[in-house]
Amino acid sequence: MSDTFRALVMEDQDGKQQAVFKDLTVGDLPDEDVLVEISYSTLNYKDGLAVSGKGIARRLPMVGGIDLAGTVLESKSADFKPGDKVIVNGYGLSELHWGGYSQKQKLKSEWLIKLPNAFSMQEAMAIGTAGYTSMLCVLALEKAGVTADKGEVLVTGAAGGVGSVAIALLAKLGYQVVASSGREETHAYLKKLGAREVISREETMGKGRPFDKERWAGAVDCVGSKILAAVIAQTNYGGAVAACGLAGGNDLPTSVLPFILRGVSLLGVDSVMAPRDKRIEAWSRLATDLDKSLFADMIRVEPMSNLPALANDIIKGQIQGRVVIDVNA
Repeated sequence: MSDTFRALVMEDQDGKQQAVFKDLTVGDLPDEDVLVEISYSTLNYKDGLAVSGKGIARRLPMVGGIDLAGTVLESKSADFKPGDKVIVNGYGLSELHWGGYSQKQKLKSEWLIKLPNAFSMQEAMAIGTAGYTSMLCVLALEKAGVTADKGEVLVTGAAGGVGSVAIALLAKLGYQVVASSGREETHAYLKKLGAREVISREETMGKGRPFDKERWAGAVDCVGSKILAAVIAQTNYGGAVAACGLAGGNDLPTSVLPFILRGVSLLGVDSVMAPRDKRIEAWSRLATDLDKSLFADMIRVEPMSNLPALANDIIKGQIQGRVVIDVNA
């Protein structure tokens, strides 16, 4: 085992958060019960904020990366042994706890899930928090009674990581998927994932009324703010919207009318602290409901050294699909 390894660490430099590549030792890592040798992490919107110094880390120094996949090297837990392949999503990594932008990490055993047999570690990180969140959204819609025969289902922020996987999942499950994207160059990509139609942000907004013409049986919203308000206003009687993102803002300028006159449900979806049984259900469904042949169009693998530039790209909305981070490249 090498004495030192590479990590991307957020530090306080003159009152500002700055991401710096550093050599660490196992002795520098948190005092947790499982030591993991990391193979891959991912790039999510939240990672972009952290690496570009937007201040999501609640304590410093902080190793970034809200996802990781790797191999157990040492374990004080009876649930895991050396050689086990594991994944972690969320649980405050990169905010409260050191995360996946490191070649080794110590983690709480209760955060770990064994890598499903259906996926390699690279494939699991191609899914990552974004894909796992997408599956949580699909499960929420199903449990709210939004079935494939009810009509069109909208996915906003469709070209991003959550949106891309949501389209692929919903299409395979037989839903009539409409994708909303602000980038015309992504339309062919979204249709290849399974979208029957792609509409612009302007068309998604409709007339911008708090109560608009019915169109959607359900929706997965990754944007928030005015887009989410417009989607709620256009949701059919008894329909539901699964909200999981705020790329467009954290406000919600709507009224109670869709909720009390149409019985629309707004389903909040949290992936960070979701209980273990939900996580296992989501990953089990991903193993059966996600077409892995789409990964070739959906993902790209980048070395950890490219993270600073990639972080700026994802914040600007210039990343399509999923970015897997090879922490050893």
